[in-house]
Amino acid sequence: MLRRLIYLFLLLPLACIDPYKVEVPEGEQLLTVEGIISTGPGPHAITLTRSATYGSVFEGLIRPVSLATVVIRDNEGNVTFLTESENAKGSYFTPAGFRAQVGKSYTLQILTAEGKVFTSTPERVESVPPIASLEVRTVTIPNKGIETPRSGVQLIAEIDDPADQNNFYFWRNGPAVYILETRPDLFTPRPSPENPNRTPQPKPCCIQCFRSEVGNNQSLFVVNDDNFNGLTARVPAAFIEDDGLRFVNKFRMDLKQYSISQGAYRFLRLVKQQAEISGSIFDPPPATIRGNMISLDNPDEVVLGYFMAAGETSRRIYIDKDDLTFKQIRAIIPDDCREVAGASTNPPADWNP
Repeated sequence: MLRRLIYLFLLLPLACIDPYKVEVPEGEQLLTVEGIISTGPGPHAITLTRSATYGSVFEGLIRPVSLATVVIRDNEGNVTFLTESENAKGSYFTPAGFRAQVGKSYTLQILTAEGKVFTSTPERVESVPPIASLEVRTVTIPNKGIETPRSGVQLIAEIDDPADQNNFYFWRNGPAVYILETRPDLFTPRPSPENPNRTPQPKPCCIQCFRSEVGNNQSLFVVNDDNFNGLTARVPAAFIEDDGLRFVNKFRMDLKQYSISQGAYRFLRLVKQQAEISGSIFDPPPATIRGNMISLDNPDEVVLGYFMAAGETSRRIYIDKDDLTFKQIRAIIPDDCREVAGASTNPPADWNP
């Protein structure tokens, strides 16, 4: 028996397997172009970034592309130069008075600081019908592992689709303002030598403010009119999540509706489908979605993103807390509401619920 154990211990080292080192080539930095110009008021923004492909030591890092020359050229030869923002590197803005015009085609051209030249294919601007009305629907979303579901407001847009053209619609949440309510009476300062036990120190002001926020687009809403060409249609156009603050009192938002090109619609639809992949073994693997940007130095170079030119219309909606059939538990901010970013006691000049 002892002899067998000795043989077994002698054989154990032979069973060890050396780790196999996988050599993964470093991925390249891909230019990503994102932006839209429209017939709506400007300025309109084009954002340039570079992101690494799989295998790069910088994978997951997004870098702004600064110091580029960015211009928009229309089919009549007019050229508009964009200016890079001092506060947001990699974001380039049209002059304040610039608006795209229906019937014209626009091309985006980029010259990077390294001397590389990129261009888009022409994008034609189509007219867009107005949003006839907006309906509010409360939506709940199961929250895995948590009893309370996520929830929010879905906006249903009613549009009278023109029969004389094939329309491709895209919606984005515009600027929003809502009445923010906080609890300054619960204010407790951080521990300090003067107040080591964090004794509450209620503040006399202020309970209610008006808080502004930029468009919060968590989902893509796109549709074509194949099923309702020339008819009145009601389609989902936006989702606004209830974070326990937005719908405590009254919420206002401008919904933007765009008429985009068929190419832009196909691109956004693919992005939407890929973003909604559930993650099962039967799902297709993520793929690089090519847009309408190409490199003039190397046509085989992959450029991500899409430059869009579109007709634009918008509609404002006020949503009251009573419009929701399900609301999240109210979030408590134990401080003066003026301490919250984007909040002010003064309502917007055009606040008119």
